[in-house]
Amino acid sequence: MVGAFQGAGVVVTGAGGGIGAALARRFAAEGARVVVNDLDAERAKHVAEEVGGVSVPGDASAIVADARDALDGTVDMYCANAGVAFDGVDAGQALDEKAWATSWDVNVMAHVRAAHELLPTWLERGSGRFVSTVSAAGLLTMIGAAPYAVTKHGALAFAEWLSLTYRHRGVKVHAICPQGVRTDMLAATGSAGDLVLQPTAIEPEAVADALVKGIEEDRFLILPHPEVAAYYQARAGDPDRWLTGMNRIQQQWEDNR
Repeated sequence: MVGAFQGAGVVVTGAGGGIGAALARRFAAEGARVVVNDLDAERAKHVAEEVGGVSVPGDASAIVADARDALDGTVDMYCANAGVAFDGVDAGQALDEKAWATSWDVNVMAHVRAAHELLPTWLERGSGRFVSTVSAAGLLTMIGAAPYAVTKHGALAFAEWLSLTYRHRGVKVHAICPQGVRTDMLAATGSAGDLVLQPTAIEPEAVADALVKGIEEDRFLILPHPEVAAYYQARAGDPDRWLTGMNRIQQQWEDNR
């Protein structure tokens, strides 16, 4: 992969910190021209200055045109990394419709809107790369975070659809599905995150490394925590047994809160 990203135009949303910042740093180190996006303009500017990139702050749903202009008209890879999570006990308690609507808008529709803007050019030239930061919650689930788990399933489904629909036309799609990653979002997950995610949490840089390796190997599904593959297989092979096991974790969480 020597020189694979050299000169490539890369956009990373939600890159003011965490996984997004790690992706921006890694691709800049590989020689890419990087656009750093975040709702927090100051954080985006800080990371952009650090990596020698360009800051394009704002809503991730609406920055494709500005990012394209910042990259002299060409976006080669778009990393849909911005995400949001809300804690709660279950789908009907401690969560209002605004939390669900925001989760759907950021975790799914931002990806749909970006793809809508990017695909015409990519299909015309026969190349483009879309990276979706999904989370293992999109393959499995997450206790205490119904909107997050549900919308991350949606993000994975959209990435799958993009891949099966356009791969023969040169569009590459990758879905990154880590478990716990040491970011502000993990810190905000509270006791549920402490129980399920913290014990095996990795650094954001490990996610960036996994993505580069996955791109090198041309893989759709990228698992920075390899054990997630076995969990995913167990879930598909015996859903009732898997749900029973997850319910035990739910009960353990409830008993310890």
